[in-house]
This record gives sequence, C-alpha cells and structure tokens, in this order.
Amino acid sequence: MPRARYKSLVDTFAQAIRSGTMPPGTRLPTHRQLAAEHGLALVTASRVYAELEGMGLVSGEAGRGTFVREISLPPGQGSGQMTVAAGMLDLNFNYPSLPGQADRLRTALRQLALCGDLEALLRYQPHAGRLHERAAFARHLLNRGLRVDAEQVLLVSGAQHGLAVTMMALLKPGDVIAVDALTYSGFKVLAETLHLEIVAIPVTPVGPDLDALHNLCRKRPVRAVYSMPTLHNPLGWVMGMAQREQLVSIARSHNLMIMEDAAYAFLAEDAPPPLATLAPERTVYVGGLSKSVATGLRVGFVAAPMEWVKPLERALMATTWNVPGVMSAIAVAWLEDGTVAQLEVQKRQDAQARQALAAQVLKGLAYVSHPSSYFLWLPLAEEARADQVAMSLQREGISVSTAEPFAVSAHVPHALRLALGSVALPALREALLKVRKVVAW
Repeated sequence: MPRARYKSLVDTFAQAIRSGTMPPGTRLPTHRQLAAEHGLALVTASRVYAELEGMGLVSGEAGRGTFVREISLPPGQGSGQMTVAAGMLDLNFNYPSLPGQADRLRTALRQLALCGDLEALLRYQPHAGRLHERAAFARHLLNRGLRVDAEQVLLVSGAQHGLAVTMMALLKPGDVIAVDALTYSGFKVLAETLHLEIVAIPVTPVGPDLDALHNLCRKRPVRAVYSMPTLHNPLGWVMGMAQREQLVSIARSHNLMIMEDAAYAFLAEDAPPPLATLAPERTVYVGGLSKSVATGLRVGFVAAPMEWVKPLERALMATTWNVPGVMSAIAVAWLEDGTVAQLEVQKRQDAQARQALAAQVLKGLAYVSHPSSYFLWLPLAEEARADQVAMSLQREGISVSTAEPFAVSAHVPHALRLALGSVALPALREALLKVRKVVAW
C-alpha cells in the first residue's frame, strides 16, 4: 500500500474520531475486516491501528477488539497525571491532611528560628544527611520492625526520589525488573525514564503470583523485583508471612535485588516484618513522610545494605546533592517529639473512617480495598469502558484515575482507582454517591 494511501486511512479515522462521527466506545472492524474492506495486507491494517493507538485515539483489548477512546478528558483525568481542574472533587490523588497541621508547621518554624544553628542549615549538607538525622530515621524504622544502623539510612526528597536514586545507583539501562501486573504508577514512569524493562507478575486477590515469578526468573534475566508487601497501591493487600518468605526465597535463588516500597506501610497495623528484615542483604527499603505527615514535606528515607550506600550517595549527589536542611530539621524534630507517631495514628483512624464511609455508600458494588487504606479499586462491569466512565464523572465534577497508569501487562482492566484521602468527609460522601450513580447506570 503506498504511503500516501496508508496515511490517508489513518487521517480519515483520526478525523472521524476527533469530530465525534465515531464516538467513544465505537468498536472498529477487526484487523482482518479492515484489511479485506480496503484491500490491505494484514500487517498494514495492524499498522493503521497501531498508529491510531499511538496517537491516543483507540485502544486494543485482547479478546474484545479495538475501540475508540474517550479523548475529551482534560489532562490528568483518568491518566494518573497530577492535574486536576479547579472545583473538581479529587479522587485521583491522595494528599491526606488533618485539621491543625498548618498550626504544627507554624510552631515548628518558630522553634527552628529560636534554637539550633540556623547558619548551618543554609549550607550544603552531607549527601545522605547528617548522621544524627539518619540515626533519628533509623530509630523510626524500629517501629516498622526494621533494625538498621544509622549509616545504612540515607535521607531523600520523598519516597519517589528514593526509588529514583535506588534505580539509578543499582541498576543499568536494559535491566529487567519484575513488578506486579498492577503497580504504583510512579514506578512505571521511573522505569521508562531510566530505560529499564518491567515485566508483569500476575496478581491474585491476596498478593502476587509467586510461582509465576519463579517461572519468569527461569526464563528471563530478571535483575530485581519491586514490591509493596504492606498496603499495596492500588490493590490494598498486605502480604502474609508465608508469601514474604516465599518471595525472599525466590530472590535468593535467582539473586534478585528487592526494592520494598513502604509509602503506605504506616497505615497497616500488625503487619508481618518487612522484606528488608527477612532479606537484609538484598533489600532496599524506601519510604517517606508525604502520606503520614504532609505531601509538601519532601523528606523520605532509604535503608540499604552497607555495600550499596556509596553508590546511593553518588546518585543523591547527582540529583539533589542533599535534602534541604530546613526540611530535614523539621522532619527530625517531629520524629523525636512524637508528632510523626501521633499523625500516623490519626491518619490510620482517618483512613478507616473513609473506608467505612465507602463501604456504606458503595454497598453492593464489588470493589477491592484494605480497611485502613486511603484508596480502593473498583472493577467495572464487563461491558463498561473506564475512559467513558471517567469522562462521565468528570462532567459530574469528580476526578478519578482509570487502571491504565497502574497496568504493566498488555491487558488493561476496565477499573477505577479511587483515592479517598484528599477531600473532606462530606465532600467524599457526595463524590462517592456520584461514582455509584455513574457506575451503576
């Protein structure tokens, strides 16, 4: 097929989709039907659809066909990007805050101004943080069941930065990382940016399919596994002890590095020990204070085996040089005076109240959650399309995320992830009622 004719067919479809002549949800002809109708080779018909998919106009779904996508969603609606229009009720991102937190910050700033060596905070800090600050975070990790020396802890600018420096320091482009088939969207972005290959581990209702991971490692040169064993985002599971031990056994058998993401771990009470406790020689434990304290307090931590500390320090130097001294000073003061521990308890109670409200409003709908988490996973009916549901909710003033930013495998389920922690409880009830109305329609 001449290039001009091939491009003309792509342009014809694109114009029909953008004009609304082919509305969202329209099922396109099969590849074979398209080839027969236009006298194309099958490979050329597939190329037409691949180009339309690359333009964001259609999506191909295994066993279902190719469909026109909802393209009128504004940036960020349903795509996992952090852009929410003014006036929208945000069920897309979690930035949980409690009454009085601003007053705590005012007090902390006054105390910081009255004591300590302020001049020192204006200078560069050690890349991994000052040793007394690293020791404070090491003591904090004891509450998570993780015992590490201060020298094994590095301060970072939030958990996302912690993941970034870990991947920069300890992996190289082309390395293969095994991740859950539905996983944290920010990790996907990092892997793509750093040219790392991620391969999907099938998921079950209670955790990753570890037998599948074992088989994957026998077939592919997997270098690392990324895991959220305590309060998985977006599925909310807490892996049991037997699963953790099996994962560690597989990691040792195949010499895998483990990246343990503990961003939401503070919300789960009585969880089994971290993977870093079970396999300290091969696990990098990453967390932060964004969810437990405030998203604007960009202070996190990485705990790693001693032999990996120097490469991690080098990655810190290459990115932010060091965490800003004022921020780390506030964070450490709140660790030591019990503020962080108090906020963790209060936010756990807040998350439980929000889950209870969701259970009440969404009763009868099949969704997946944890009783102490700030999010839930809502699969849609077989005939429903997530992009259209997200668009309908956008018209109702509700911002949600579809499954797309969380999906690693080629199959993207039609589902929504609802963040419960960013709006007041009365507004959350209103938003969930609208979700129920749209989803059940």
